[in-house]
Amino acid sequence: MGGTPPFIVRGAGSRIWDADGRGYLDYVGSWGPLVLGHADPDVIAAVRETADRGLSFGAPTELEAEMAELLTRLVPGLDLVRLVSSGTEATMSALRLARGFTGRTRILKFGHVDSLLVKAGSGALTLGLPDSAGVPPETIAQTLVTPYNDTERLDAAFGEFGSSIACVIVEPVAGNMNLVTPRAGFLGRLRELCTRHGALLVFDEVMTGFRVALGGAQALYGVRADLVTLGKVIGGGMPVGAFGGRREIMEKIAPLGPVYQAGTLSGNPVAVAAGLATLKKIQKPGFYDSLGAMTRSLCDGLNSAARKHGVRFSSHSVGGMFGLYFRAEPPSSYAQVMECDKEAFGRFFHAMLERGVYFAPSAYETGFVSAAHSQADVAATIAAADAAFRAL
Repeated sequence: MGGTPPFIVRGAGSRIWDADGRGYLDYVGSWGPLVLGHADPDVIAAVRETADRGLSFGAPTELEAEMAELLTRLVPGLDLVRLVSSGTEATMSALRLARGFTGRTRILKFGHVDSLLVKAGSGALTLGLPDSAGVPPETIAQTLVTPYNDTERLDAAFGEFGSSIACVIVEPVAGNMNLVTPRAGFLGRLRELCTRHGALLVFDEVMTGFRVALGGAQALYGVRADLVTLGKVIGGGMPVGAFGGRREIMEKIAPLGPVYQAGTLSGNPVAVAAGLATLKKIQKPGFYDSLGAMTRSLCDGLNSAARKHGVRFSSHSVGGMFGLYFRAEPPSSYAQVMECDKEAFGRFFHAMLERGVYFAPSAYETGFVSAAHSQADVAATIAAADAAFRAL
Protein backbone atom coordinates (compact mmCIF):
# COMPACT_ATOMS: atom_id res chain seq x y z
CA MET A 1 0.00 0.00 0.00
CA GLY A 2 3.04 2.29 0.05
CA GLY A 3 4.08 4.54 2.92
CA THR A 4 5.97 3.60 6.06
CA PRO A 5 4.40 0.77 8.07
CA PRO A 6 3.75 1.47 11.73
CA PHE A 7 5.94 -0.58 14.07
CA ILE A 8 3.73 -1.91 16.84
CA VAL A 9 4.91 -1.89 20.45
CA ARG A 10 1.83 -3.02 22.38
CA GLY A 11 -1.81 -3.99 22.17
CA ALA A 12 -4.77 -4.13 24.55
CA GLY A 13 -8.28 -5.24 23.72
CA SER A 14 -9.30 -3.85 20.34
CA ARG A 15 -6.40 -1.42 20.05
CA ILE A 16 -2.70 -1.31 19.19
CA TRP A 17 -0.06 1.41 19.62
CA ASP A 18 2.94 2.09 17.45
CA ALA A 19 6.48 3.20 18.30
CA ASP A 20 5.47 6.85 17.83
CA GLY A 21 2.73 6.52 20.44
CA ARG A 22 -0.20 6.56 17.99
CA GLY A 23 -3.14 4.31 18.80
CA TYR A 24 -5.29 2.43 16.29
CA LEU A 25 -8.48 0.40 16.30
CA ASP A 26 -7.11 -2.91 15.04
CA TYR A 27 -8.96 -5.10 12.53
CA VAL A 28 -5.96 -7.29 11.66
CA GLY A 29 -5.67 -9.06 15.01
CA SER A 30 -2.30 -10.62 14.18
CA TRP A 31 -3.99 -11.89 10.98
CA GLY A 32 -6.70 -13.80 12.81
CA PRO A 33 -5.50 -15.49 16.03
CA LEU A 34 -6.63 -12.82 18.47
CA VAL A 35 -10.33 -13.64 18.57
CA LEU A 36 -10.40 -12.40 22.19
CA GLY A 37 -8.46 -9.24 21.39
CA HIS A 38 -4.95 -8.19 22.39
CA ALA A 39 -3.43 -9.20 25.72
CA ASP A 40 -6.51 -10.94 27.06
CA PRO A 41 -5.91 -11.18 30.83
CA ASP A 42 -6.73 -14.91 31.06
CA VAL A 43 -4.46 -15.77 28.12
CA ILE A 44 -1.58 -13.71 29.51
CA ALA A 45 -2.01 -15.29 32.97
CA ALA A 46 -1.92 -18.80 31.47
CA VAL A 47 1.27 -17.97 29.54
CA ARG A 48 3.00 -16.53 32.62
CA GLU A 49 2.02 -19.43 34.84
CA THR A 50 3.22 -22.00 32.32
CA ALA A 51 6.45 -20.14 31.49
CA ASP A 52 7.37 -20.13 35.16
CA ARG A 53 7.55 -23.94 34.98
CA GLY A 54 9.76 -24.02 31.87
CA LEU A 55 9.53 -23.14 28.19
CA SER A 56 10.06 -26.47 26.44
CA PHE A 57 10.89 -30.07 27.31
CA GLY A 58 10.95 -32.18 24.15
CA ALA A 59 8.73 -34.65 25.99
CA PRO A 60 4.98 -35.16 26.47
CA THR A 61 3.07 -32.73 28.66
CA GLU A 62 -0.43 -32.81 30.09
CA LEU A 63 -1.31 -29.62 28.20
CA GLU A 64 -0.74 -31.35 24.84
CA ALA A 65 -3.19 -34.08 25.73
CA GLU A 66 -5.71 -31.54 27.01
CA MET A 67 -5.47 -29.56 23.76
CA ALA A 68 -5.82 -32.69 21.63
CA GLU A 69 -8.87 -33.89 23.56
CA LEU A 70 -10.50 -30.47 23.30
CA LEU A 71 -9.92 -30.25 19.54
CA THR A 72 -11.33 -33.72 18.92
CA ARG A 73 -14.42 -32.74 20.90
CA LEU A 74 -15.01 -29.38 19.23
CA VAL A 75 -14.07 -30.03 15.58
CA PRO A 76 -16.21 -32.48 13.55
CA GLY A 77 -14.42 -35.57 12.27
CA LEU A 78 -11.23 -35.27 14.31
CA ASP A 79 -10.70 -38.80 15.65
CA LEU A 80 -6.98 -38.19 16.17
CA VAL A 81 -4.93 -35.00 16.07
CA ARG A 82 -1.23 -34.13 15.84
CA LEU A 83 0.06 -30.81 17.18
CA VAL A 84 2.65 -28.83 15.23
CA SER A 85 4.12 -25.34 15.46
CA SER A 86 2.19 -23.43 12.76
CA GLY A 87 -0.69 -23.58 10.33
CA THR A 88 1.84 -23.77 7.50
CA GLU A 89 3.42 -26.88 9.02
CA ALA A 90 -0.03 -28.38 9.57
CA THR A 91 -1.03 -28.05 5.92
CA MET A 92 2.31 -29.32 4.62
CA SER A 93 2.07 -32.34 6.93
CA ALA A 94 -1.52 -33.03 5.90
CA LEU A 95 -0.50 -33.08 2.22
CA ARG A 96 2.30 -35.55 2.96
CA LEU A 97 -0.13 -37.70 4.91
CA ALA A 98 -2.71 -37.62 2.11
CA ARG A 99 -0.10 -38.83 -0.37
CA GLY A 100 1.11 -41.50 2.03
CA PHE A 101 -2.41 -42.75 2.73
CA THR A 102 -3.62 -42.86 -0.87
CA GLY A 103 -0.36 -43.81 -2.57
CA ARG A 104 -1.06 -41.04 -5.10
CA THR A 105 0.96 -37.96 -5.97
CA ARG A 106 -1.28 -35.19 -7.34
CA ILE A 107 -2.69 -32.37 -5.22
CA LEU A 108 -5.62 -30.26 -6.37
CA LYS A 109 -5.68 -26.80 -4.83
CA PHE A 110 -7.31 -23.39 -4.97
CA GLY A 111 -5.11 -20.35 -4.40
CA HIS A 112 -1.74 -20.43 -2.63
CA VAL A 113 -0.98 -23.29 -0.23
CA ASP A 114 2.38 -23.45 1.52
CA SER A 115 4.96 -25.32 -0.55
CA LEU A 116 2.58 -25.45 -3.52
CA LEU A 117 3.19 -21.91 -4.71
CA VAL A 118 1.85 -22.36 -8.22
CA LYS A 119 -0.74 -20.41 -10.13
CA ALA A 120 -3.20 -21.31 -12.86
CA GLY A 121 -2.60 -20.35 -16.46
CA SER A 122 -5.19 -19.15 -18.95
CA GLY A 123 -6.53 -22.54 -20.01
CA ALA A 124 -9.63 -24.24 -18.66
CA LEU A 125 -7.38 -26.68 -16.82
CA THR A 126 -3.67 -26.32 -16.20
CA LEU A 127 -0.94 -27.97 -14.20
CA GLY A 128 0.18 -24.54 -13.10
CA LEU A 129 3.11 -22.18 -13.44
CA PRO A 130 5.59 -21.26 -10.69
CA ASP A 131 4.39 -18.39 -8.53
CA SER A 132 7.51 -18.27 -6.39
CA ALA A 133 11.21 -18.82 -6.96
CA GLY A 134 12.48 -22.03 -5.40
CA VAL A 135 9.50 -24.24 -6.29
CA PRO A 136 10.86 -27.25 -8.24
CA PRO A 137 9.27 -28.27 -11.56
CA GLU A 138 8.54 -31.71 -10.09
CA THR A 139 6.30 -30.12 -7.44
CA ILE A 140 4.52 -28.01 -10.04
CA ALA A 141 3.92 -31.06 -12.24
CA GLN A 142 2.06 -32.75 -9.38
CA THR A 143 -0.16 -29.74 -8.63
CA LEU A 144 -3.53 -29.12 -10.25
CA VAL A 145 -5.10 -25.68 -9.95
CA THR A 146 -8.75 -24.87 -10.55
CA PRO A 147 -10.64 -21.66 -9.70
CA TYR A 148 -12.38 -21.48 -6.35
CA ASN A 149 -16.18 -21.83 -6.68
CA ASP A 150 -15.96 -23.20 -10.26
CA THR A 151 -17.61 -26.65 -10.23
CA GLU A 152 -17.36 -27.01 -14.01
CA ARG A 153 -13.57 -26.89 -14.01
CA LEU A 154 -13.49 -28.99 -10.87
CA ASP A 155 -15.46 -31.70 -12.69
CA ALA A 156 -13.05 -31.44 -15.62
CA ALA A 157 -10.03 -31.87 -13.37
CA PHE A 158 -11.41 -35.01 -11.77
CA GLY A 159 -12.55 -36.31 -15.15
CA GLU A 160 -9.00 -36.17 -16.47
CA PHE A 161 -6.87 -36.82 -13.38
CA GLY A 162 -9.23 -38.34 -10.79
CA SER A 163 -7.36 -41.63 -10.38
CA SER A 164 -4.09 -39.84 -9.52
CA ILE A 165 -5.40 -37.14 -7.16
CA ALA A 166 -4.31 -37.77 -3.56
CA CYS A 167 -6.33 -34.93 -2.11
CA VAL A 168 -8.10 -31.67 -2.66
CA ILE A 169 -7.03 -28.95 -0.24
CA VAL A 170 -9.29 -25.94 0.09
CA GLU A 171 -9.99 -23.04 2.37
CA PRO A 172 -13.74 -23.64 2.80
CA VAL A 173 -14.09 -19.87 3.09
CA ALA A 174 -11.31 -18.33 1.02
CA GLY A 175 -9.34 -15.81 3.03
CA ASN A 176 -6.18 -15.21 1.03
CA MET A 177 -7.75 -13.50 -1.99
CA ASN A 178 -9.85 -11.32 0.30
CA LEU A 179 -12.91 -12.98 1.85
CA VAL A 180 -14.82 -15.14 -0.66
CA THR A 181 -17.56 -17.45 0.57
CA PRO A 182 -18.44 -20.76 -1.10
CA ARG A 183 -21.27 -20.77 -3.62
CA ALA A 184 -24.20 -23.04 -2.81
CA GLY A 185 -23.23 -26.62 -3.57
CA PHE A 186 -19.51 -26.00 -4.12
CA LEU A 187 -18.22 -27.68 -0.96
CA GLY A 188 -20.76 -30.47 -1.33
CA ARG A 189 -19.54 -31.13 -4.88
CA LEU A 190 -15.98 -31.31 -3.59
CA ARG A 191 -17.04 -33.93 -1.05
CA GLU A 192 -18.92 -35.92 -3.70
CA LEU A 193 -16.03 -35.95 -6.18
CA CYS A 194 -13.41 -36.89 -3.58
CA THR A 195 -15.53 -39.78 -2.33
CA ARG A 196 -16.24 -41.03 -5.86
CA HIS A 197 -12.59 -40.94 -6.95
CA GLY A 198 -10.95 -42.09 -3.71
CA ALA A 199 -9.25 -38.76 -2.97
CA LEU A 200 -9.12 -37.13 0.44
CA LEU A 201 -10.84 -33.82 1.12
CA VAL A 202 -8.62 -31.56 3.22
CA PHE A 203 -10.15 -28.45 4.76
CA ASP A 204 -7.54 -25.78 5.42
CA GLU A 205 -9.21 -24.21 8.46
CA VAL A 206 -6.11 -22.41 9.67
CA MET A 207 -8.01 -19.17 9.17
CA THR A 208 -11.66 -20.27 9.49
CA GLY A 209 -11.15 -22.61 12.45
CA PHE A 210 -12.87 -21.10 15.52
CA ARG A 211 -13.40 -17.90 13.49
CA VAL A 212 -16.59 -18.65 11.53
CA ALA A 213 -18.17 -20.99 14.12
CA LEU A 214 -17.18 -23.04 17.16
CA GLY A 215 -16.86 -26.16 14.99
CA GLY A 216 -15.32 -24.27 12.07
CA ALA A 217 -16.55 -24.28 8.48
CA GLN A 218 -17.47 -27.98 8.67
CA ALA A 219 -20.07 -27.16 11.28
CA LEU A 220 -21.22 -24.02 9.48
CA TYR A 221 -21.72 -25.62 6.05
CA GLY A 222 -22.45 -29.22 7.02
CA VAL A 223 -19.70 -30.78 4.88
CA ARG A 224 -17.32 -33.28 6.47
CA ALA A 225 -13.66 -33.30 5.46
CA ASP A 226 -11.27 -36.25 5.76
CA LEU A 227 -8.48 -34.10 7.20
CA VAL A 228 -8.58 -30.66 8.79
CA THR A 229 -5.69 -28.28 9.41
CA LEU A 230 -5.83 -25.69 12.19
CA GLY A 231 -3.73 -22.79 13.41
CA LYS A 232 -4.07 -19.15 14.46
CA VAL A 233 -6.89 -19.16 17.09
CA ILE A 234 -5.74 -22.45 18.65
CA GLY A 235 -2.50 -20.66 19.61
CA GLY A 236 -4.21 -17.56 20.98
CA GLY A 237 -1.48 -15.38 19.46
CA MET A 238 1.38 -17.84 19.87
CA PRO A 239 2.69 -20.35 17.28
CA VAL A 240 0.57 -23.51 17.38
CA GLY A 241 -0.91 -25.60 14.58
CA ALA A 242 -2.65 -28.95 14.35
CA PHE A 243 -3.95 -31.41 11.81
CA GLY A 244 -6.34 -34.28 12.34
CA GLY A 245 -9.05 -36.41 10.85
CA ARG A 246 -10.29 -39.95 10.42
CA ARG A 247 -8.55 -42.53 12.58
CA GLU A 248 -7.52 -44.83 9.72
CA ILE A 249 -5.81 -41.90 7.98
CA MET A 250 -4.09 -40.48 11.06
CA GLU A 251 -2.79 -43.91 12.05
CA LYS A 252 -0.53 -43.77 8.98
CA ILE A 253 1.63 -41.25 10.86
CA ALA A 254 4.76 -42.56 12.59
CA PRO A 255 5.19 -44.28 14.95
CA LEU A 256 1.92 -46.09 14.10
CA GLY A 257 2.51 -45.90 10.34
CA PRO A 258 5.08 -45.10 7.65
CA VAL A 259 4.45 -41.34 7.20
CA TYR A 260 7.10 -39.48 9.19
CA GLN A 261 6.31 -36.16 10.87
CA ALA A 262 8.05 -34.55 13.82
CA GLY A 263 8.99 -31.16 15.22
CA THR A 264 11.16 -30.30 18.20
CA LEU A 265 8.85 -27.56 19.50
CA SER A 266 5.54 -29.12 18.48
CA GLY A 267 3.04 -28.82 21.30
CA ASN A 268 5.21 -26.26 23.09
CA PRO A 269 3.61 -25.93 26.55
CA VAL A 270 3.62 -22.11 26.68
CA ALA A 271 2.01 -21.77 23.26
CA VAL A 272 -0.49 -24.52 24.01
CA ALA A 273 -1.41 -22.81 27.28
CA ALA A 274 -2.27 -19.62 25.36
CA GLY A 275 -4.40 -21.62 22.95
CA LEU A 276 -6.21 -23.54 25.66
CA ALA A 277 -7.07 -20.36 27.53
CA THR A 278 -8.52 -18.95 24.30
CA LEU A 279 -10.48 -22.07 23.39
CA LYS A 280 -12.01 -22.27 26.85
CA LYS A 281 -13.38 -18.72 26.62
CA ILE A 282 -14.85 -19.00 23.12
CA GLN A 283 -17.08 -21.89 24.26
CA LYS A 284 -19.17 -19.48 26.30
CA PRO A 285 -22.82 -19.62 25.11
CA GLY A 286 -23.60 -16.85 22.64
CA PHE A 287 -19.95 -16.05 21.92
CA TYR A 288 -20.27 -16.54 18.16
CA ASP A 289 -23.68 -14.92 17.97
CA SER A 290 -22.19 -11.76 19.46
CA LEU A 291 -19.03 -11.93 17.35
CA GLY A 292 -21.02 -12.40 14.14
CA ALA A 293 -23.46 -9.63 15.00
CA MET A 294 -20.63 -7.18 15.72
CA THR A 295 -18.93 -8.01 12.43
CA ARG A 296 -22.17 -7.63 10.46
CA SER A 297 -22.78 -4.29 12.17
CA LEU A 298 -19.36 -3.10 10.99
CA CYS A 299 -20.01 -4.22 7.40
CA ASP A 300 -23.51 -2.72 7.31
CA GLY A 301 -22.17 0.60 8.55
CA LEU A 302 -19.34 0.68 6.02
CA ASN A 303 -21.73 -0.17 3.18
CA SER A 304 -24.10 2.60 4.26
CA ALA A 305 -21.30 5.18 4.49
CA ALA A 306 -20.03 4.29 1.02
CA ARG A 307 -23.50 4.57 -0.52
CA LYS A 308 -23.95 7.95 1.13
CA HIS A 309 -20.97 9.28 -0.81
CA GLY A 310 -21.56 7.39 -4.06
CA VAL A 311 -18.49 5.16 -3.72
CA ARG A 312 -18.50 1.76 -5.46
CA PHE A 313 -17.89 -0.41 -2.41
CA SER A 314 -19.22 -3.51 -0.69
CA SER A 315 -18.34 -5.58 2.34
CA HIS A 316 -19.30 -9.02 3.56
CA SER A 317 -18.72 -11.13 6.66
CA VAL A 318 -18.78 -14.68 8.00
CA GLY A 319 -18.50 -15.06 11.76
CA GLY A 320 -15.65 -12.82 12.89
CA MET A 321 -14.12 -12.48 9.38
CA PHE A 322 -14.94 -9.75 6.87
CA GLY A 323 -13.91 -8.51 3.45
CA LEU A 324 -13.73 -5.01 1.96
CA TYR A 325 -14.20 -4.71 -1.80
CA PHE A 326 -14.14 -1.67 -4.06
CA ARG A 327 -16.77 -3.11 -6.40
CA ALA A 328 -20.55 -3.00 -6.32
CA GLU A 329 -21.08 -6.52 -4.95
CA PRO A 330 -18.95 -8.95 -2.90
CA PRO A 331 -16.96 -11.22 -5.24
CA SER A 332 -17.50 -14.95 -5.54
CA SER A 333 -14.39 -15.79 -7.58
CA TYR A 334 -10.76 -14.79 -7.97
CA ALA A 335 -11.58 -13.10 -11.28
CA GLN A 336 -14.15 -10.91 -9.55
CA VAL A 337 -11.68 -10.08 -6.78
CA MET A 338 -9.29 -8.84 -9.46
CA GLU A 339 -12.02 -6.46 -10.68
CA CYS A 340 -11.87 -4.53 -7.40
CA ASP A 341 -10.33 -1.05 -7.57
CA LYS A 342 -7.00 -1.59 -5.82
CA GLU A 343 -6.01 2.08 -6.11
CA ALA A 344 -9.22 3.16 -4.38
CA PHE A 345 -8.55 0.66 -1.61
CA GLY A 346 -5.05 2.06 -1.17
CA ARG A 347 -6.39 5.59 -0.73
CA PHE A 348 -9.06 4.31 1.67
CA PHE A 349 -6.51 2.33 3.69
CA HIS A 350 -4.28 5.37 4.24
CA ALA A 351 -7.26 7.63 4.96
CA MET A 352 -8.41 5.20 7.66
CA LEU A 353 -4.89 4.81 9.05
CA GLU A 354 -4.65 8.58 9.40
CA ARG A 355 -7.93 8.48 11.34
CA GLY A 356 -6.69 5.78 13.71
CA VAL A 357 -8.18 2.64 12.12
CA TYR A 358 -5.86 -0.19 11.10
CA PHE A 359 -7.18 -2.46 8.34
CA ALA A 360 -5.08 -5.10 6.60
CA PRO A 361 -2.57 -3.31 4.32
CA SER A 362 -3.68 -5.23 1.23
CA ALA A 363 -6.70 -5.24 -1.03
CA TYR A 364 -6.59 -9.05 -1.00
CA GLU A 365 -6.63 -9.89 2.69
CA THR A 366 -9.41 -10.64 5.15
CA GLY A 367 -10.19 -8.48 8.18
CA PHE A 368 -10.98 -9.72 11.68
CA VAL A 369 -13.23 -8.54 14.50
CA SER A 370 -12.56 -9.72 18.05
CA ALA A 371 -14.72 -10.14 21.13
CA ALA A 372 -12.94 -7.07 22.52
CA HIS A 373 -14.42 -4.80 19.84
CA SER A 374 -17.37 -2.81 21.17
CA GLN A 375 -20.29 -1.03 19.57
CA ALA A 376 -18.44 2.21 20.34
CA ASP A 377 -15.43 0.89 18.39
CA VAL A 378 -17.64 0.03 15.43
CA ALA A 379 -19.33 3.43 15.57
CA ALA A 380 -15.94 5.17 15.63
CA THR A 381 -14.80 3.07 12.66
CA ILE A 382 -17.90 3.92 10.64
CA ALA A 383 -17.49 7.64 11.43
CA ALA A 384 -13.88 7.47 10.22
CA ALA A 385 -15.00 5.62 7.09
CA ASP A 386 -17.66 8.28 6.43
CA ALA A 387 -14.91 10.90 6.37
CA ALA A 388 -12.61 8.67 4.30
CA PHE A 389 -15.29 7.95 1.70
CA ARG A 390 -16.06 11.68 1.52
CA ALA A 391 -12.37 12.31 0.84
CA LEU A 392 -12.37 9.63 -1.88
